[in-house]
Amino acid sequence: GKAAPGAEVGVLLCDVGDAASLAAMARQTRLVLNCVGPYRFFGEPVVEACVENGASCIDISGEPQFLEGMYLKYNEKAAEKGVYVIGSCGFDSIPADMGVLYTRDKLKGTLTAVESFLTVKSGPEGSCVHDGTWKSAVYGLADQDNLRKLRKKIGYAPVPVVGAKLKKRGLVFYNQEFKEYSIPFMGSDASVVKRSQRYLHTALQETPVQYGAYVNIGGLGSVIKLMFAGILFLLLVKFSFGRKLLTKVSVQNAKELSMDGTSFTMTFFGEGYSEGQDPQNGKPNVKICTEVKGPEPGYVATPIAMVQAAVSLLEDAACLPKQGGVYSPGAAFSKTKLIDRLNKRGVEFSVISKPEV
Repeated sequence: GKAAPGAEVGVLLCDVGDAASLAAMARQTRLVLNCVGPYRFFGEPVVEACVENGASCIDISGEPQFLEGMYLKYNEKAAEKGVYVIGSCGFDSIPADMGVLYTRDKLKGTLTAVESFLTVKSGPEGSCVHDGTWKSAVYGLADQDNLRKLRKKIGYAPVPVVGAKLKKRGLVFYNQEFKEYSIPFMGSDASVVKRSQRYLHTALQETPVQYGAYVNIGGLGSVIKLMFAGILFLLLVKFSFGRKLLTKVSVQNAKELSMDGTSFTMTFFGEGYSEGQDPQNGKPNVKICTEVKGPEPGYVATPIAMVQAAVSLLEDAACLPKQGGVYSPGAAFSKTKLIDRLNKRGVEFSVISKPEV
């Protein structure tokens, strides 16, 4: 509640290149909130120091390769030590991951499929992307092949499809509900939700929910602009000179300009089977519409989500998975009070009717 921390809050300096400084930090706390990306370059030393020294760790990474790499490397060790390593606790991917669980819990029956549509309303000054987020996107897209190899190594069990199979949509499509064009959401939400659903199915025998993530982009003019920008971006990330060029684009200075009046809404359309109806037979016969609303995603909603995830980890400890390990937010927080905590802090979850969209 204070405007700034008082003298009782010390400042510790540590460096990801200096393991001893990270170990000294991890030994003095129960929980580290790691905000330093791109995590593919700076994340692992922090996870390692936390796991080795008995501290839990939360980050705001939207980089599937880092998140799943940490699962492969540290899940067993974290379980042994009884610590929790929970990635994607920012705008990527708490609204999506907890939004799917909220939708599931509000449906009277069994939720089997859900699609989310993100709308970002920018203020009068337009919007911007944080420098670390931009670099993460550049390097992440350039390295898709290694992500596939990593997933092979992990050897994920396939998540069973329950109920009617969710139809895949095209690269660009007109959305009747919003009366504008939509594209698949390029962030980590779909992969994070899938990891949560796999865990909840295998560990808790809950019905897995199929999920598709999309973003609304506006009219035909926006589609054409985005197509040109997207083709250029995809060409440039393939080559090292292109990546250098893209990462020289300084995008951080615009942050003060873009926060005023910027907000996001993520709308979820869910379908499933009413109580007593077997989801393995027949067509879905119940629908639900929910939404998660919040302030500017990068600088305002992300810290709210991260801090409330941290408070949940510390205060709702009895509701966390019994064993430590590397978890996605939905897997770690599905039984905690995280959604209530977020609702009180301006990231609001609610059930809405279709006309309200």
